[in-house]
Amino acid sequence: MQIIREQKATMIVDHIHYHLTDGKYDSDIFTAASRADFDKAVETSKHITDYVVSDSKGERDFAHDLDEAKEVVVYAKLPRSFQIPTPVGNYAPDWAIAMQKGSVKHIFFIAETKGSLQSMQLNAIENAKIDCCTQLFNEISTDNVKYHKVTCYQDIIDAMTSMK
Repeated sequence: MQIIREQKATMIVDHIHYHLTDGKYDSDIFTAASRADFDKAVETSKHITDYVVSDSKGERDFAHDLDEAKEVVVYAKLPRSFQIPTPVGNYAPDWAIAMQKGSVKHIFFIAETKGSLQSMQLNAIENAKIDCCTQLFNEISTDNVKYHKVTCYQDIIDAMTSMK
């Protein structure tokens, strides 16, 4: 059964198209009461809140790198309630980051900090969700807003450097 679901997910990704809607998230998703474990919190200066509660050392390191980077204007560790619907299930990206480079005032990234985006380390359904979102963000990208898959801060810098 798992093989059938994986093949179905792969076929869906190849034919998916997105259309813009007027749907929006309210800023309350960042301030709603949570049962955050503050033992896993990192104090920040550029995050939309004073602390980032992280799931892993990789996320804590990523938040630290974002806080230290001169290119980063503001960032957010996205709550699990922020989800992007895909035909193979909702996808919850990890981060949103606004950066500044030269004349491009804001570059937004949805960053995935699973440590690796290699398909063998993520299951086929998760890969299909990421691929659907890649398609979505590529369709809505403009000259001033670009989407890139990244797993670490250096990936973001490399993506910004590659932009003309």
